[in-house]
Amino acid sequence: MTLSLSRRSGAALKPLALAAAILSCSFGSAVAQTVQEQSLVPVVVTAARVEQPQTDALPHTTVISAEDIRNSQAPDLPALLERQAGIQITRVGGPGQQASLFMRGANTSETLILIDGVPIRRQASYGLPALENILPEQIDHIEIVRGNVSAIYGSGAIGGVVQIFTKRGSGAPAFNASVEAGSRGTYQGNVGVSGKSGDTRYALALTRFKTDGFSAQNPQQSPNVNPDRNGDGNTSVSGSVSQEWSKGNEIGARIYANDAKYTFDDAYGTPTDQNRGHSKSQSFAVYSKNNFTQNWTSTLTLSQNVNRDNLDDLTQFGNSSNGYKSTQNLLQWANELRLSPMWTATAGVDAGREKAEVESNSSYGNSSNSYSRSTSSVYAGALGKIGPHQLQLNLRHDDVGGSGSDNTGYLGYGYALTDSVKLIANASTAFNAPTPVQLYDPLYGNTNLKAERSKSYELGVQYAAGATLLRATLFDTRTRDQFGYDPVTFHTINIARAKNQGLELSASATLAEIDWRASLTLQNPKDESTDKTLVRRAKTLGSFGAAKSFGAWRIGTDVQYTDSRTDIPGNPQLAPYWLTNANVRYQLTKQTSVYGRIENLFNRDYQTAYGYNQPSRGLFVGVNWQQ
Repeated sequence: MTLSLSRRSGAALKPLALAAAILSCSFGSAVAQTVQEQSLVPVVVTAARVEQPQTDALPHTTVISAEDIRNSQAPDLPALLERQAGIQITRVGGPGQQASLFMRGANTSETLILIDGVPIRRQASYGLPALENILPEQIDHIEIVRGNVSAIYGSGAIGGVVQIFTKRGSGAPAFNASVEAGSRGTYQGNVGVSGKSGDTRYALALTRFKTDGFSAQNPQQSPNVNPDRNGDGNTSVSGSVSQEWSKGNEIGARIYANDAKYTFDDAYGTPTDQNRGHSKSQSFAVYSKNNFTQNWTSTLTLSQNVNRDNLDDLTQFGNSSNGYKSTQNLLQWANELRLSPMWTATAGVDAGREKAEVESNSSYGNSSNSYSRSTSSVYAGALGKIGPHQLQLNLRHDDVGGSGSDNTGYLGYGYALTDSVKLIANASTAFNAPTPVQLYDPLYGNTNLKAERSKSYELGVQYAAGATLLRATLFDTRTRDQFGYDPVTFHTINIARAKNQGLELSASATLAEIDWRASLTLQNPKDESTDKTLVRRAKTLGSFGAAKSFGAWRIGTDVQYTDSRTDIPGNPQLAPYWLTNANVRYQLTKQTSVYGRIENLFNRDYQTAYGYNQPSRGLFVGVNWQQ
C-alpha cells in the first residue's frame, strides 16, 4: 500500500513558453470569433451546490463532457484527469496499480472524489479512492473544482473536488457497444442502454477490461521483485432508474460497482514471489428530489459505499494475506432556495456512519481490527449578483468522531469588468480528518494524529467569449498539521506547517476550426518545517491538446510535461518528462465509427514514482456502434 506523498521539482522554460504561446494565441483571437463559432456554456453544479453557467463559477471549475471523454479515448479515470490544469497523477505501475492524484500540490487524501454527489473514500486505508479502477465508459461527464472548498463539501476538500456523474437516460431508447484491442494483450468491451419511457428514466452500462500489462517495478532498481508481467482485469457496471411521480417530484436509485483483479510487485520479496490483489467497490444510493414550492427544491439521499481490498502474497517463506474493508452509510439532505431571480440560498445536513475493518493472516500470526465512528455536518450558503458584483458565501460545521470538529468558511467575490472579463478573489478555510486506520492501526496508526486545518487565498481573472474560456489564478494555501509519513516508524505523522503558492493558467478555444486546450501550473509545495519541497510533487506541470474534424475524420493529439521531483527519502530524484499521445476516429456510418490511438507516441522512458515502470509506446484500435 502506497501513501499519498508529496514531491519536489524544478522550473522549466519550455512548457512555460508553450502554454504561454497558446494562451496568448487564444486570447488574441477570441475577439475575432463569429456568432457561428460560439457554443453553449456548460452548466455546473459542483462549484456552489446549485446549477449555474460554468463562467459564473467563482472557484476555478472545468467540465470534461461526454464528447470530451469519447474523443480522448482515455483508458481510465487517471488518464482523463492528468490532462487538466493543476492535476498530477502518480502511478505505481500500469493499469490496475494504485494511482494517486495531487491537485494544486495537495495530498491525495486532500482532494475529494464524488460519484453523483456521494463521497468515495477508503477509510480502511488512507482515504485514497481506487481511481485506477474507474473506467470512462461508466461516466457521463466530470466537473473539477480546484482549490479549498471544504466549507462546501467538508473533510477532504482542501485541494478541490472531482465529481463524477454517471449516465442518465433521456429521449428514445439508445443502445451502444464498443470493442477495443491493443498492445500488451489489452482488450475492452462495453455495452450500454439508456432512455426515457413516459416519466421513467433509465440507464445501464457494463464494461470488461483486461490487459497482460508489464512488470510494475523495474528489476534493475528493485532486484528482489518478480520480473513477470503484472496484468489487470476489471469488470464495471453503473445503472440508474428514476420516476417522476408528479411534476417536479422524482424518486430514483443509482448503482456503481467495479471488480478488479490484478498482480503486483513487492520490492521486499524474492523474484519468485506471486503477489495478487483483488479490489471491489460498490456504491448504491436512493433519493427523492422534490419541489415543495416553486422556489424550494429538496433532495434526500441515502447511500452506502463499500470498498474491499485483498492482497495475497505467495512466497517461499510462507503465504500471507491482508484484507481491508471500508463501509460508509450516509444520509444527505440538501435544499436549494431561490430567494429572487438573482439570489439563491443553500442549506443541508449530512449524517453518516463509517466502519473500517483490517484483517491480516500469515505464518507469523493472525490479527483482526475493526474501527467505526459517526460523522455529522450542517452547512449553508448563498450566492448571487448585484450589478457587476458577484458574491458567494458558504459556512459549514463538521463533527467527525474521534477527530474533533471544526467550522469552515468560503467567501468568493467576482467583479465583471466587461461582459467577457471578470476579476475573482476568494478566501477559505478547511478541516480534514484522519481515517480510523491512520489513527488506530497497530502498525501504521498514530493515536496522537491531529486533523489537518488549512487556509487558502486566490486572485484570478477570467475571459469568456463564445467557445473561448481563459482563466489565470494566483493561489496561496497554508496547511497546519498536514499528514505525512515516517519511513522509519511507518506511522502517519503531522507536518507542522506546509504551504503551496503558485500560478495556474488554463485555456480552451475553437480557432481556425481546431479545438485547442492548454494549461500551465507553476507551484512551490513545501514543508515549512524543513524548507524542502514536498515529496513526489512537480513544481511545473504543462498540458496542451489540439483536435480537428474534417469530413468523417477527427484527429487529435495531447502533450503533457511534468517537471523533476524528489521521491521518498533515500531514493534519487525523478527526471522530468514529456508524454505525447495521438488519436484518430473515422465515422463509417451515422451509427458506426472506428478509432485508434497511440499512447506514449515517442516511446519515452519515465517514472512517476521511483522504481515503478510506466507503459512504453502502445497502439490501440476499436470500433464503436451507437444508435
